[in-house]
Amino acid sequence: MADQPRLIHTGRAMAAATLVSRITGFARTVALIAALGLGTRLLDAYTAANVTPNTIYELVMGGAVASVLVPLLVRTAADKSVDGDLFAQRLLSLVVYGLAVVVIVTIVAAPLIVGLTVPGFSPAQHDLAVVFTRFFMPQILFYGMSATLAAILNARGRFAVPMWAPVANNLVVIATALIFLAIGGSGRLVELTRAQTLLLSVGTSTGVAAQMIVLAVAGRRAGFPLRLRADPRGIAVRRIAAMAGWTVASVAAAQVVFVVLTRLASQAGPGAVSVYSNAYTLFQLPYAVIAVTVITGVLPRMSRSAAARDLPQITADLSQSLRLTGVALVPVAAALIVLGPDLTTMLFDHGNASAGAAHLTGAVLAAYGLALVPFAGYQIMLRVYFALGDSRTPALISVTVSAAILATSLTATRVASGPDLLIALAGCSAVAYALGCAVTAQLLRRRIGRIDGHHLIASHSRMLVAGAVAGLGAAAVAHALGPSAGSAVIIGAAAAAGAGVYALAARLLRISEFTAMTAALRVRGAS
Repeated sequence: MADQPRLIHTGRAMAAATLVSRITGFARTVALIAALGLGTRLLDAYTAANVTPNTIYELVMGGAVASVLVPLLVRTAADKSVDGDLFAQRLLSLVVYGLAVVVIVTIVAAPLIVGLTVPGFSPAQHDLAVVFTRFFMPQILFYGMSATLAAILNARGRFAVPMWAPVANNLVVIATALIFLAIGGSGRLVELTRAQTLLLSVGTSTGVAAQMIVLAVAGRRAGFPLRLRADPRGIAVRRIAAMAGWTVASVAAAQVVFVVLTRLASQAGPGAVSVYSNAYTLFQLPYAVIAVTVITGVLPRMSRSAAARDLPQITADLSQSLRLTGVALVPVAAALIVLGPDLTTMLFDHGNASAGAAHLTGAVLAAYGLALVPFAGYQIMLRVYFALGDSRTPALISVTVSAAILATSLTATRVASGPDLLIALAGCSAVAYALGCAVTAQLLRRRIGRIDGHHLIASHSRMLVAGAVAGLGAAAVAHALGPSAGSAVIIGAAAAAGAGVYALAARLLRISEFTAMTAALRVRGAS
């Protein structure tokens, strides 16, 4: 328990940066929905095209960042016989050259990619998605450079700056959406002009480029000489490929899930792709602000402990990470389950958006709320294997979870359709992540001897009780106010009531993690 304030202190700056990043990310989502219209064919085409470079990047490289690059750079920094700057330059060069080839190939293959991912699109939607996709593909290179630069900064103890970088991306895209509205853009695909298409295409990719530039400047200020090497050899490429191979397999399985779920959503009705995508984006917000902050801060520490074979310290860091993440995410999950439709109505029912689509997004988000805590715990535990240099075991676990999502989702198509199918797909993910969390915990206990299981179970049981009581309190307030009160009033009153009940229950149940978290926040506020 004595180390908890230190972990909280380490994560405060990262949490603040991530929070601002995600808030501006929400503003970006709201701006795009207001401009392109939630539930429209135009937003569906834009969304399908814009997630494609992310998907390909994750398949080619994304998973290797957390599992390979950060631990590898930490170990290299500790090896005095290796020139750390030269190693990082060659690593960055390898990423640039490799992803440049990927960009060229995917631009050419854009029609095939769109046809594979969204077969339910009309011909006009398909053609527009192809245009958007070709403009968006350079983002793959920008994402790869950003991730490598962020890994270099993290290995040097600079955690907060990489989390501020997406703010630049969000601001550029917000400006793009506002300009689109200012020049008369609407949510009707048939009214889209070439100038508006070019604005959306170039503006969106420019945002990702701005994020990369921020990280490049931060790297220079941190003392990293940004320079591409003509010959990127000398960084043990075969070893990196071997370590990343299993990760690529797990990411490939995840992308198969993404493609299948997108295909299913595209056939659930007009606007269904953007509804499902925006619900998932909202679900990821609390995970990113809280769990990713903890993961980013603790992974280098775990990597150093693993290098020293200090398994007790790894167990201590893991236990603290899971408990601190849980105490913060449990009430958020309760809020998503109870207030999901009101939240999305307040956020998205503006401009060209459809009120029905906004409400449906909240229903999908409520189903995703069930997945929040097990998903975060599952992801944190996987990072222990990466710190130990084992990419095979987490890959096999991830493939199992992906298979579970596919099996349950395909089964869901037999009993649900239309809007109900979108809710069912989110519920299927919750079931699969709960399975993954349980399996990972058992395997990890065998690997490192203990994971502080009794302490974790006792703490999370009390958190779940407090969260359930808080959720009931929030639901009671929302029911008492009724729909006529308006979404903003309902959310404000219900959230305040739920937070108060959770704080009271946490104190009555003696949840020490809640006390540590609030004490650290009070110290921060006083400073």
